[in-house]
Amino acid sequence: MAWSAEKNQTMEITKPPEAEEGLVMDSSVDYKGRLPRRASTGCWKSSLFIIVIEFAERLSYFGLSTNLIIYLTQVLRQDLKTAVRNVNYWSGVTAVIPLLGGFMADAYSGRYAAVVASSLIYIVGLLLLTMSQLIPGLKPCNQDEPDSAACRRSLSAHAIAFFVAMYLISFGTGGHKPSLESFGADQFDDNDAVERRQKMSFFNWWNFGLCSGMIIGVTFVVYLAVNVGWWVGSALLTSIMAVSLVIFIAGRTVYRYRAPEGSPFTPMMQVAVAAMAKRRMALPLDASELYELRKTEQKKRLLYHTDRLKFLDKAAVIEHKGDEAAFAPEKSNPWRLATVTRVEELKLVLSMIPVWVTAMPFGMCVVQTNTFFVKQCSVSDRRFGHFTIPAASVFCVTATGMLLTVTFYDKVLIPLLRRSTGSVRAISILKRIGIGMTIVTVGMATAALVERRRLNEAAEGRNVSLLWMLPQFFILGIGDGFTLVGLQEYFYEQVPDGMRSLGIAFYLSVLGIPNFICNLLITIVDRITSQGSNGSWFAKDLNDSRVDLYYWLLAAISSANLCAYVFIAKGYSYKRVQRKVADSDSHQMDAQI
Repeated sequence: MAWSAEKNQTMEITKPPEAEEGLVMDSSVDYKGRLPRRASTGCWKSSLFIIVIEFAERLSYFGLSTNLIIYLTQVLRQDLKTAVRNVNYWSGVTAVIPLLGGFMADAYSGRYAAVVASSLIYIVGLLLLTMSQLIPGLKPCNQDEPDSAACRRSLSAHAIAFFVAMYLISFGTGGHKPSLESFGADQFDDNDAVERRQKMSFFNWWNFGLCSGMIIGVTFVVYLAVNVGWWVGSALLTSIMAVSLVIFIAGRTVYRYRAPEGSPFTPMMQVAVAAMAKRRMALPLDASELYELRKTEQKKRLLYHTDRLKFLDKAAVIEHKGDEAAFAPEKSNPWRLATVTRVEELKLVLSMIPVWVTAMPFGMCVVQTNTFFVKQCSVSDRRFGHFTIPAASVFCVTATGMLLTVTFYDKVLIPLLRRSTGSVRAISILKRIGIGMTIVTVGMATAALVERRRLNEAAEGRNVSLLWMLPQFFILGIGDGFTLVGLQEYFYEQVPDGMRSLGIAFYLSVLGIPNFICNLLITIVDRITSQGSNGSWFAKDLNDSRVDLYYWLLAAISSANLCAYVFIAKGYSYKRVQRKVADSDSHQMDAQI
């Protein structure tokens, strides 16, 4: 795959006097509402508090989610298809709710308040989960009498409390995830060359903390839950989340805050309405004749004009140029005249849609690690001497692969490429995403081959060693290290500044919506294959299923989608910001695959 070089443009603008005094001029404020001081706020000194609560939340989330398929099949006694669908529904809701949470944080509550409120909801969910496993009237019945009427009533009551608790955790995640990650990235000033480079590393180290929490969650917490007691794991996670929230609040004096700006969709609607109203007007030959505010008239960052989606440029055409009396009311009506920056913001959002859509098959592959991958491990030989590894703990191999990839990428690959290319970014965002998509496709093909071997061994009455499952987890972890981090950075950087929490929510939806797509795909495949002589691909017992063929299907979908993604990425034009600093790499334009 050939990738074209990134283009850079230097822009010389004198720093404002306030910047020389050590103040941050990027529309952020400190905890008292003043301009923040660069030396005492933001950057790594504040990001560490934020990464701590992310570590705790991911530890809690993966301590629950990776073990969910085991809990549903062994404690709630659901069959495989029902359990997989319930896991997919919960995972999908958990990753889609951030669209609402991100919108509320950007438009009304602010990111800091959204993190605190959603963390409290999260903790309430964990508390209810713990109580559902301890209180006699709610905890599941004894396994010795599974078919008794009392046991069925007990399971029914427990299931209600359990799912209410799990969906409370979903709603907590919905406000927590998009707000926290964008709040963390807000601690770095894009107008400062040093802080902008630190932000590039922030997303890598954010994922380092995420993976560290993930590894502990799927090993230590899962082991406690399976071998000591489910309530022990839940109680531990409740305590960890509560302590991390206290730590997060303790850092409030060093944070940089951004005030909510109202609904980000209103300005986009204004651009669309203005463009439609002036659809018969001709565009000027010189784009500089389009309407734009001067930098001194607003605090927001201004965007350069681009030639994509030129119809929308008509929203910035001045109807009464040269007539000040007529121009005054036109200028004050945003439904009639929009700035170039507003037009470009709408272009950014529309240009993101094809990238978002082509990221879905990647998500469809990744979500298998929480369902069929874990179930495969549960029927393999997990004994190592006198110790039996919990099936869900194998997910730590994915986290390890991602952790090693992120560290190698940030500490070895990027410095090497910076020296050879002279570019600060070294690898464009979409290129990084595409590399990960390719690796994940290889991972699904590997999973199909391993499952075929496992089925052959099962047919002869033998269980394959757990070691056979490790490559598919590790390969997907490597792919995640490229694509997931790339998607995080893409959806934060390429959205309008006022909707960055919503941008992170779009990233999370890439891991949420595929759960619903996979449920639909499983339903369709199940109905089609059930009519054949060999039976459904998804039988009640994994040894009677053909999950290997399902993996091949996902690999084929991912391969076809990768071709579409490369086509889209080649024509993509990146966000072009008018920066306030002089830097040879300050303006990355039209980086293309």
